[in-house]
Amino acid sequence: MLKIIMIVLAVIAVAVIALLIYASTRPDSFRVQRSITIKAPADKIFPEVNDLRAQQSWSPWEAKDPAMKRSYSGEQSGKGAKYEWQGNKQVGHGRMEIVESTPPTKVLMKLDFVTPFPANNMAEFVLEPKGDSTVVTWAIYGPSPFMSKLMGVFMSFDTMIGKEFETGLANLKARMEK
Repeated sequence: MLKIIMIVLAVIAVAVIALLIYASTRPDSFRVQRSITIKAPADKIFPEVNDLRAQQSWSPWEAKDPAMKRSYSGEQSGKGAKYEWQGNKQVGHGRMEIVESTPPTKVLMKLDFVTPFPANNMAEFVLEPKGDSTVVTWAIYGPSPFMSKLMGVFMSFDTMIGKEFETGLANLKARMEK
């Protein structure tokens, strides 16, 4: 009986070691992005992504916790605008700051999560005019520390965050096209 237990423990140990080795080979960074075409000029859409307060009207996370605590500081919009939130387990706690604002084509934000897990990433919106429409691309990217790599073996960050980006972009499109 002891021999069987030792064999089972050895198999489990080898499986765990193999999993850890596999996780360590995953990329050191990640990028998730989604795009949508909105029938509106970039200069009409730009204020919606350049003003952190305006994002409340279309952000997919707002509906997940209507009681979320929010605070704003710095500039009203553009470079230096800051937003901090603290909410339920679906939205967590974090802060963002616009670090680059190039009207009407790009907004770059530093995005720091405190909970449910610490992370320091960048988020960006790129607006590309196409005739009477604008292609809006929303992306998040940053480093993938070992724990993120390990979690990535079991779940797809692209699928999880990508769905939220698709919802947010659809909300933005509906708002801009009405």
